[in-house]
Amino acid sequence: MELTVLKHNGEDTGRKVTLSDDIFGIEPNDHAIYLDVKQYLANQRQGTHKSKERAEIAGSTRKIKKQKGTGGARAGSIKSPVFRGGGRIFGPRPRNYSFKLNKKLKQLARRSALTYKAQDNSLSILENLSFDAPKTKSFISLLSSLSLTDKKSLIVLPEGNKNVYLSSRNLPKTKVITVDDVNTYELLHADVVVFCEGAVSKLENILAK
Repeated sequence: MELTVLKHNGEDTGRKVTLSDDIFGIEPNDHAIYLDVKQYLANQRQGTHKSKERAEIAGSTRKIKKQKGTGGARAGSIKSPVFRGGGRIFGPRPRNYSFKLNKKLKQLARRSALTYKAQDNSLSILENLSFDAPKTKSFISLLSSLSLTDKKSLIVLPEGNKNVYLSSRNLPKTKVITVDDVNTYELLHADVVVFCEGAVSKLENILAK
């Protein structure tokens, strides 16, 4: 599969980039995608939820009424879960939601996501991108030239560029990442994935290992 390299103004540079079929043309594995996205979302959870159980409630330990003769159920503590202000039964506790996935499965998931994007014609190649200074207006102009203003876009850089990142940080529908940070969730979440020219070969080297 070949894609045309675009200039920053959206015009054709005359150059083409050939995408590897081993990365962008495989038989997609939906279950691998599911597991990788599930792991990504699980890793975003802080897991700091906590409620107090009866042993952790501050309150008197006095027996609140006599054992027999009241006509009601026995009650030994105001901290019991059956009373207002008492502890919670089996409440949430801090926990770690992350789980392990094999490296080859994660690579298969990313290749599958890239294949889906290639099949949907949702991939673009842009000549190398850099700004002299952070300027959101310049980045908006770039998106407008590429007809991405109203679309969720993922811009993939070959290496970190602070000015490009800062220029796009305030735009809710655009995310800028480096090749090393490409993941299945971000690929599928975006309507269009834009690779800078030098990022394609670097990505293919990462996923071919």
